[in-house]
Amino acid sequence: MTESEPYSVLLLDDDQFLLDMYAKKFSDEGYEVQSCQSVPEAVQILEKGFPADAIVFDLTMPQDDGFALLQLLREKQLSPAAVKVVLTNQSSEEEEAKTKALGADAYIVKATMIPSEVFATINGMVASRRGA
Repeated sequence: MTESEPYSVLLLDDDQFLLDMYAKKFSDEGYEVQSCQSVPEAVQILEKGFPADAIVFDLTMPQDDGFALLQLLREKQLSPAAVKVVLTNQSSEEEEAKTKALGADAYIVKATMIPSEVFATINGMVASRRGA
């Protein structure tokens, strides 16, 4: 990661505590961070031109879910080069397969990794995608 071109991440989760925790982790590591609590808000941020290198989102949310987000990203061709990472408490193989079919690059069950491991995984994927 260069100082002139920081990586950027869009975080989407309905849990404000988790959003704040991950926003701090990514910003402390030099990322430009946008966070939100709903799919429509995430789409709006991307439509306004936020250059997401990674989109990290929960699967289960009160209104639209992570599946709806993946479908909208595809339909609207938003951030096609971004790494799309599901960060969820759901550990269903069927749901994981469905997210991958919709374009998710990774499926992380929250309980299996501490935040620094989640960051390291996503950072590695972004660096690889960017060719760093």
